Amino acid sequence: MNTMKALVKTAKSVGNIELQDRPVPQIARPDEVLIEVKAAGICGTDIHILHDNFPYWPPVILGHEFAGEVKEVGPEVTTVKVGDRVIGEPHTKACGKCYLCRTGNRQICPTKRSPGWGIDGAFAKFLVMPDVLLHKIPDGLSYDEAALVEPSANVVQDVLLRSKIEAGDVAVVLGPGPIGLVAAQCARIGGAKAVVVVGTNVDEALRMPTARALGFEHVVNVQQDDVAKRVQELSNGRGADVVIECSGAEPAINQAVSLLRKQGRICVIGMTGKKSINFTWDAAIFKDCRIDFHISTGYECWDRTLALVAGGQLNVRPLITHREPLENWKQVFDDVEHQRGLKALLVP
Repeated sequence: MNTMKALVKTAKSVGNIELQDRPVPQIARPDEVLIEVKAAGICGTDIHILHDNFPYWPPVILGHEFAGEVKEVGPEVTTVKVGDRVIGEPHTKACGKCYLCRTGNRQICPTKRSPGWGIDGAFAKFLVMPDVLLHKIPDGLSYDEAALVEPSANVVQDVLLRSKIEAGDVAVVLGPGPIGLVAAQCARIGGAKAVVVVGTNVDEALRMPTARALGFEHVVNVQQDDVAKRVQELSNGRGADVVIECSGAEPAINQAVSLLRKQGRICVIGMTGKKSINFTWDAAIFKDCRIDFHISTGYECWDRTLALVAGGQLNVRPLITHREPLENWKQVFDDVEHQRGLKALLVP
């Protein structure tokens, strides 16, 4: 097989995505691995790229959330072998020399070019990755579930390792999409005594029922119920210890400040897709709060996330609503964008 079907962002501007025949990639460096993609997840950033609201270097094959099987290895590969089932950190082309790389932060290296926007990604039958970025999938964990480790690792990084949910916290999650539902589970894993999942009318059809099915008691529609009152009741009048903002919506971002107790913390995950928004800056100052911004994943969160998913503490299977071939990408993208699905997988 010399060619493969691939979903390609062909040029800058809105749209410009099409299914093309592309050459099967070849190992070019001794530390590289050829992977057959078994499942690849659609991320919010893929939707942003569709609408020209995220950095990318076209023409480029989209997709960075993947699980697959090793088909070929370079002569210097030591971490995996042919036949291994793997997932990969999307930190390709990090320089390894700058202060960020040398302090263990290759995920924000200025030269990093991740699969799916900087280099060719996983919405194709095959991709090539350096072995240093790969993690083996535990036995018993499906490819579909493993494909959700990358987005889940972002949340583990943000909620458990950086914003650090503490035992007894009252946590609020704004936005019950797939990231918000993982964040709510991470807050519960971290020991929060109460997790309030907040959505809107549009979330009533799918997202909020899924939150309830995952065992969350406090699922609140902000357009129908008084979220602040519920938070005050659960926190003995103090306000939330932590608000995890997953929606990227301006009203929710400002609501995060109002729901927070003094010296509470805001965990920022949701991207707005805009250059700027209005923000209640002074209100945040008077709350004396901490705001933690996050992007991408550090090394530690990957093995932690694999352990949580494989062990069942983090349940990602109910989030998978679509599993479709590449040929159906338009409908799946549209369903994800318009909240007719949670996590969608493309199967090359």
